[in-house]
Amino acid sequence: MFQTLTRASNKLMQRYLPDPFIFVILLTAVVFLLGLMVTGQSPVNMVSFWGDGFWKLLEFSMQMVLILVTGYVLASSPFFKKMLRKLASLAKTPGQAIISVTVVALLASWINWGFGLVIGAIFSRELARQVKNTDYRLLIASAYSGFVVWHGGLSGSIPLTIATPGHFMEKTMGVISTSETLFAPFNLFILGALFIILPLTNRLMMNKEQTYQIDSSLLDESAEAAAIAETDSPADKLENSIWLSIIIGSLGLSYVFYFFAKNGFNLNINLVNFIFLFLGILLHKTPRNYINSVAEAVKGASGIIIQFPFYAGIMGMMVGSGLVTEMSEWFVAISNEYTLPLFTFLSAGIVNMFVPSGGGQWAVQAHVVLDAANALGVSQAKTAMAVAWGDAWTNLIQPFWALPALAIAGLKAKDIMGFCLIVLFVSGIVICAGFLIF
Repeated sequence: MFQTLTRASNKLMQRYLPDPFIFVILLTAVVFLLGLMVTGQSPVNMVSFWGDGFWKLLEFSMQMVLILVTGYVLASSPFFKKMLRKLASLAKTPGQAIISVTVVALLASWINWGFGLVIGAIFSRELARQVKNTDYRLLIASAYSGFVVWHGGLSGSIPLTIATPGHFMEKTMGVISTSETLFAPFNLFILGALFIILPLTNRLMMNKEQTYQIDSSLLDESAEAAAIAETDSPADKLENSIWLSIIIGSLGLSYVFYFFAKNGFNLNINLVNFIFLFLGILLHKTPRNYINSVAEAVKGASGIIIQFPFYAGIMGMMVGSGLVTEMSEWFVAISNEYTLPLFTFLSAGIVNMFVPSGGGQWAVQAHVVLDAANALGVSQAKTAMAVAWGDAWTNLIQPFWALPALAIAGLKAKDIMGFCLIVLFVSGIVICAGFLIF
């Protein structure tokens, strides 16, 4: 029965899910029409909201590109490649491969979402090389499914934001420690349950009679750059000097140690990018090796570069027209002190389809959900995490965030989204249970 549902889901996505760029164009049209019909805005106003918002996420877009590029470069360094090969060799059957890639992706995404996206896809390729007869689509989908825990992990933008003095909602909720969000019992329950249930779910979707095999030649490592002949050229020697990498890499990591000594273990996206960048320089040993890896990594960032402005435009229409407020207030209106976190989670999941940015979504939903939490006497920390989990949850069927993994894997969104749709329902039940039980 489970495999029947999976086949039906895959067939649905293969037939009807367009390319992610087409998807964002369709979302733009849907939000434009909703603004006209639901909020009564004029076409001129909606065009204005769209155009005014189009370039408002450039800084965040660059951060996203950097976390993809630096994460890819770090994960593709000889050290991590060797580690992943050894780890992949432990899997002897397709079932073991599916479970192992899910666990690795969950753990890596909990540590940092960008690292999780990249390490999961690279590990999948290694498993596909070593474990024969494994469904390659399911491997990549399993790797991507681990991404669902990111906002409940150490790089979660909402819990880290509200734990930072001076955040924009400080007057309403104060500064909330991560002990009340990331390490609260309800969040630990959700994480623990997902770490057990998602690997089993992905394993149950495996169909031995219908496996998607990929040409093994496509899984070969990218050809290394041609070796540079030994010359007396100062430029060649500098490009292949391990000492330059050691000097600049050590300087970067020195700042990281200084930052932690001064501020404690206070991770933010800029610091994560900083760590990934300089660790990558050190692990690739020479500037030339690092540059070559960056050139390969940038290929996977094309989707983010071109699509994020469109999502910024969609966010501009959602906020400017009041659609976000309308959606949030509707869910709040049917909530009570027990169900507010649940309905906040569901509303955040819907909003995330149009505003795929944790920080951006919190900026537009925070006032509505926190006012409701205060009125009903519900924990502000739990309400904030409900928004965080909603933002992470529907990423499973939001092809935008799958772009880095798909670029590494060489697949299309519709190849994996059928599996991800099943994971969406299963993980949704687990997360809802966490907010209702605690």
